[in-house]
Amino acid sequence: MSILSWALPAALAMLALAMVLTLVRLLRGPAAQDRVLALDCMYLNGMLLMLVLGMQFASAHYFEAALLVALFGFVGSTAMAKFLLRGEVIE
Repeated sequence: MSILSWALPAALAMLALAMVLTLVRLLRGPAAQDRVLALDCMYLNGMLLMLVLGMQFASAHYFEAALLVALFGFVGSTAMAKFLLRGEVIE
């Protein structure tokens, strides 16, 4: 019995729980900065979820999707941070 047979489902469950808790912070967060940080954490958890699914199903498509999630998440969190600092995204 391989260690991956129980580690991958456990990792999926923990990442799903982390995403649910982050969603609670995103919806309830008292300040806009808390919501941006929760969104940033949520895209990271989503990216890790895609990577674990790629390992479990042995498919390269999940890794490509995780790369796209990371790219769009970085651009989105950068735009949100700039908006919170200056009040505008495009100068």
